[in-house]
Amino acid sequence: MSFIPSEAQFEAANVLDLVARERAMSLSSREWKHRLVGYGYAIRETDKGPVVETLTMGQEICALPATLH
Repeated sequence: MSFIPSEAQFEAANVLDLVARERAMSLSSREWKHRLVGYGYAIRETDKGPVVETLTMGQEICALPATLH
């Protein structure tokens, strides 16, 4: 039996790739967050840790890995 990732998992992986790429190009955390806004995403602090969410709907996409804080 093979594992087929769901559309949500695929979207989360793509968003995390974007977030990581933008973090690598940014000089500061503030610049990084500003760059993400241009793509329609934001980092929000929650009780469980930071999450990536959409700006338009405020929908959580995925948790932010510790390597990107």
